[in-house]
Amino acid sequence: MGARGGARVRLDGGMQIRQISAAERTATMFPLQAYAWLPSPAEPEEEARHRANAPFFETSTMLVAEAGGETLACAAALPMRQNVRGLVQDMAGIASVTSHPQARRQGVVRQLLERLLRQTRAEGAAVSALYPFRPSFYARFGYVGIPRVRVARFTPAGLGDLLRRELPGSVRRLPGREGFDDYDALTHRLLRERHGFAVFDETRTGLLREEPVWIALARAGDEVVGGLRYRIDKHGGDLVASNLFSTGPLGRALLLQFLARHVDQVSGIELLVGADELPELWGTDMAVTVTATVDNPVKNAPMVRVLDVPALAGSEAGSGSVTVEVTGDELIGGVWQLGADDGRLTVKSGGTPSVTLTAAGFSALAYGVLDASEVFLRGLGEWEPRLDELFPRRVPSMFADF
Repeated sequence: MGARGGARVRLDGGMQIRQISAAERTATMFPLQAYAWLPSPAEPEEEARHRANAPFFETSTMLVAEAGGETLACAAALPMRQNVRGLVQDMAGIASVTSHPQARRQGVVRQLLERLLRQTRAEGAAVSALYPFRPSFYARFGYVGIPRVRVARFTPAGLGDLLRRELPGSVRRLPGREGFDDYDALTHRLLRERHGFAVFDETRTGLLREEPVWIALARAGDEVVGGLRYRIDKHGGDLVASNLFSTGPLGRALLLQFLARHVDQVSGIELLVGADELPELWGTDMAVTVTATVDNPVKNAPMVRVLDVPALAGSEAGSGSVTVEVTGDELIGGVWQLGADDGRLTVKSGGTPSVTLTAAGFSALAYGVLDASEVFLRGLGEWEPRLDELFPRRVPSMFADF
């Protein structure tokens, strides 16, 4: 396996980085990933599962660093799309960043990531996101943290008041494969409407289609207004759901009413909600616990960065204008004149900057997770109040997990 023990790997200029196909993924990437992320040694079933999933990575960009016929490190970019201030951008979802133990702390992963980010930007990705094993490591690559989705835990009895209401709609429960197309269409509608929301491309989405789950779809007339993917672990146990997605209060209420009907079947309900949602207001007598646990490297909040500043033109903006210089970053470094035209961002290169930002500082403003004073206090740039006028605070909810 690529993670076997031994002396420190000597690179001596003999390392090469190459792009691999999905068919090569198991032979090159799996040994490193299994050692780093799975109980080790990995069971044979894990390798078989990894190989079976190869078709879902056909459109991914996968790079490996090799020396002496051995894989030293690997990284992948999943083709995704993300809403950034109302504009849907091509996004590189960075995943599978893993290195051989004896190749760590030698700059191998840095070279791999730098090439991967350059390549995905050249192929059209305007933004990027990842789930870090250690945020400070990726901060050096221009990434900044955004909120982790919340876990809401409550009992169906707390939703009892909804059972007495006649709502203008209905909910239908379907096996995962049968309900997936309508559910997927709902997520793509939310992609257009919700800041920070991200989806996989059609190839990678196929992996979600195969998961053994129930899908509850809420409809108002012919329109799907809510969706929930879930499992029930046992009678008297828990109903565990992924994301409670809705287009508005009606879709959410219909799904909550559906969950309330499980009062004599399950003792608890657990589902995911965005950082800007308020489950404590869902029911009159509702007792709910909402948590966002961040415990690296297992439970981590996502990080994001901008890869292409001109691609942000046309996204939602506040008012005013400012010229910024982004330093220390080969992808978005330079001087940019930023302004607002009828609520939309304008971008031009050049000019005399009034403020200097790092790539992470600029990305934090673009995504709305930090204001100008916080960017300054975090050491991500100089303080310029006009940046708050141009980039008002917003709460992004990415939801997609990878």
